Amino acid sequence: MKNVGQDMAHYLNQDQRRKKYADIIRRVKNDPDVRAFFQQNQEKLDPDAVNKGMAKLYEFFNEKEKIANHEETFAPGYYPRLIVNNHLIDVTYEPQPEKVAADAAAAKAALIDAAHMPKDFKDARLDALDTAGREEALGAALTFVNNYVASPKKYHQGFYLTGSYGVGKTYLLGGMANELADYRVPTLILHVPTFSVEMRDAISDNSVLDRIRKIEAVPILVFDDIGGETPSPWFRDDVLGVILQYRMQERLATFFSSNLSMANLQEFMATGRNGQDDSLKSNRIMARIKFLAREIQVNGPDRRAQLANSQK
Repeated sequence: MKNVGQDMAHYLNQDQRRKKYADIIRRVKNDPDVRAFFQQNQEKLDPDAVNKGMAKLYEFFNEKEKIANHEETFAPGYYPRLIVNNHLIDVTYEPQPEKVAADAAAAKAALIDAAHMPKDFKDARLDALDTAGREEALGAALTFVNNYVASPKKYHQGFYLTGSYGVGKTYLLGGMANELADYRVPTLILHVPTFSVEMRDAISDNSVLDRIRKIEAVPILVFDDIGGETPSPWFRDDVLGVILQYRMQERLATFFSSNLSMANLQEFMATGRNGQDDSLKSNRIMARIKFLAREIQVNGPDRRAQLANSQK
């Protein structure tokens, strides 16, 4: 014998589902964007396009509602749009302005390889740099960017920024890298003390040469804080010397920053094994550096001290 209560409950449940479905269909069809789509594309659609495309209409409506309510969507960062596909209704997804901006920022950031560098380096802008004591260096950076962008295949000599700790040498090079990134020019920045340690560690897995090959041919190369590393004849001759020789031969733009002047760096590079004098090898390295870059003195107040005081 049938259970009348169960039959009635089943019927009511089906009825509720039908009403809910009808309500959804009504809301979808009355959506302003859906109505506008029909008005614009009525002649392009098959007579039965609405019935065949109801799932697509609901997908469009549902995803749009989720975005409005800040809920998780099928395609985060993308906005649904109704289109006509072979006379039927379909949905495509277009990146939202925030997605476009984020992708552009990520693409630009990818042009600057700056591992082990401080955050303010990655955010550096030339127009935010205090010019006091930095006029020549700032002018050289702006001139280089303009000349390089105008003639990227020509050789453009870099520069060697020397000055006291904190005067903005690294920040200025970071600003230049960001300016170049605006023009899709990639830059690799090597913090020399860290780089020297990494290259020494690379001996154990025989990856020294592979790492050198990946570095030596980049369009713009920056050696940051050269002379701040532990003296090493091996690093000087077999790593730094090899990279500089390649870049000199290929006429590739190369930059340096250091607390040491070129003359002092030459003395630093002359330290050989067991303290012996390697002046000849030092002269060879410095000849390459002087070919690749001209020396510019950077002065001015200590930026790090100024930033620290401003945050107190």
